[in-house]
Amino acid sequence: METGIPEDERAAADGEPAWRALPRGLLRMRRLLLVVWMGLFALAAGLLPGLLAGPAWSAFALLPLAVMAWGWVLLGRNWRSWRYTERADDLLISRGVLWRGETVVPYGRMQLVEVTSGPVERHFGLATVQLHTAAAATDATIPGLDPAEAERLRDRLTELGEARSAGL
Repeated sequence: METGIPEDERAAADGEPAWRALPRGLLRMRRLLLVVWMGLFALAAGLLPGLLAGPAWSAFALLPLAVMAWGWVLLGRNWRSWRYTERADDLLISRGVLWRGETVVPYGRMQLVEVTSGPVERHFGLATVQLHTAAAATDATIPGLDPAEAERLRDRLTELGEARSAGL
């Protein structure tokens, strides 16, 4: 039923967690990297065989272009699958298209909340939040956030982690 209220606000009003999606800048960055790398592969796959074996062999350039088209769609689906929410006692991260994964990180178990941003991420105005716990297998990463949101999330999670771990 369409109510005109965004899904996140409806979920929060119903008492369910308010999910936050990743910014569109992450999708733009990943798609640009796909186009650059597959464009270079298409150029190499078409130019080298075309020069060495004849012009008909330059049709090999179509293979990386097909991979690029397929990857464009898959990147969009993957980007839409990522979301996170801050609940009363933990942070919940959901991701994945074929294999859905959900990571629940209790605030009291967090040891370190790290914000990183490589050169490409900085160019696109993005940052990644990495949560470290005592468990070595924790996969708690939220990629592609706006730097201000990443810092806000880091500060909030650190504050909640300190408050929850004080009782341990």
